[in-house]
Amino acid sequence: MESSLAIPALTKDLARVLIDADTISRRTDELAREINKAYANIKGPLILVGVLKGSFIFTADLCRKLTIPHIVDFIALSSYSGSNSTGNVRLLMDTRENLEGKHVLIIEDILDSGTTLDYLIRNFKSRKTLSVKTIVLLDKPERHTFPVELDYIGFTIPDVWVVGYGLDYNEKHRTLPYIAEMYPQTE
Repeated sequence: MESSLAIPALTKDLARVLIDADTISRRTDELAREINKAYANIKGPLILVGVLKGSFIFTADLCRKLTIPHIVDFIALSSYSGSNSTGNVRLLMDTRENLEGKHVLIIEDILDSGTTLDYLIRNFKSRKTLSVKTIVLLDKPERHTFPVELDYIGFTIPDVWVVGYGLDYNEKHRTLPYIAEMYPQTE
């Protein structure tokens, strides 16, 4: 069966398509089934917290495939300057939902060093949640500096700079329907 989405031509700064749109869609279906099963018997809705901006496409696609009651919320943090992690997490926008007494699923685009996800897990647990679990679209195990436990992983990728499907480089390539490897950038 052919892809339902035409692949746009790669620009000169993109090396290759790492994960195509159909593969992302199939994996998102699988993850949604796992989440539906895991949270089938909880009281109240599952609170999905997408980490902006990178997770917005993944969050939208995932939540449309969930059959369990859920609420979508977002949080915005910053720990990068260009392609470099600063090591410090700044809260730019907090969730609107009160997380106390709720089951929370953090949706991240990528786990690189783990700085942001480690911060979020600790922060949300301090809000007296019933549970905090994590899902990342992409995991770069070679880059971990924090021992973050992941509950759901879309894809494990090598240590390359990637863009597309929500991920960007200085706001470029965020809306590509696939994940592409980008040639190393000089800053």
